[in-house]
Amino acid sequence: MAHVGIIMGSTSDWETMRHAADILAVLEIPHETRVVSAHRTPQRLYDYATGAADRGLKVLIAGAGGAAHLPGMAAAMTHLPVLGVPVESHALKGMDSLLSIVQMPGGIPVGTLAIGKAGAINAALLAAAILALSDPALEERLKAWRSTQTDNVAELPQ
Repeated sequence: MAHVGIIMGSTSDWETMRHAADILAVLEIPHETRVVSAHRTPQRLYDYATGAADRGLKVLIAGAGGAAHLPGMAAAMTHLPVLGVPVESHALKGMDSLLSIVQMPGGIPVGTLAIGKAGAINAALLAAAILALSDPALEERLKAWRSTQTDNVAELPQ
């Protein structure tokens, strides 16, 4: 059973969101991925978000570009934590996405990450940290991942 749902507004967002899926796979966190557009498939979004908890999901990661309504709309329909990843857009390089996701009204929180690949990676790591609060084995895998990351930083610029 999946614990994290990764949703995106378009198949073109997969180039960014696949980085979240990659991190979750490395950490052995069961997850699912879906294309769920707030604008083009609103009923699919409604069904996905309102049924997420009943299907066993514990965290949603929602990536969207442009108007980027997906994370906020999903958050409005579930009590689960929603982590928003602004996908880089052509017109404004992701600033439009970032501002759309981060400026949620009080009462509908969306944890907003960085634009693009870094945001997708950090969304997966943040989801892992949330899940690790009640999963000691995952906590150890996350600690090991971070330790490996630290060990891989060169001391010299050569």
